[in-house]
Amino acid sequence: MLRTFSLPPFYTDYVHLPAAGDPIVPYIRDNPTLFPFFEDTIGAIDGTHFACSPTAAERAAARDYKGGITQNCLAACNFNLEFVYIFSGWEGTATDSAMFNDARLTDLQILPGKYYLADTGFPSSLGTIIPFQGRWYHLAEWGCVGLW
Repeated sequence: MLRTFSLPPFYTDYVHLPAAGDPIVPYIRDNPTLFPFFEDTIGAIDGTHFACSPTAAERAAARDYKGGITQNCLAACNFNLEFVYIFSGWEGTATDSAMFNDARLTDLQILPGKYYLADTGFPSSLGTIIPFQGRWYHLAEWGCVGLW
């Protein structure tokens, strides 16, 4: 997955950070329950795990908190469901917060006044907005859909 997400042609063709002059996406602009509250939102950011096959020496670092052997990948999408950033190649033990902090130090540029929607695994910073930590928002809503 590291090579697929990090190298051309995928990364150069499909992954682009937003520019300062980009307009507000219609999904936000045309929805009165979202605009003006989320007009500065770039999109959503989260980490996801992919199964991997590391060497015996790297196996312990690749074991995630559920016991699987994975590689962690940080991805951000805009409201048009397009990738705007991918940071891949972290071992399964890496947290979303650690990956986000490293991404900000290396190449993730977030324009002043803009932010990503994130979950509570991310730090509260100028580049993210996270939900109130005392409530599990999506579990009750998705549980009644019958996906679990």
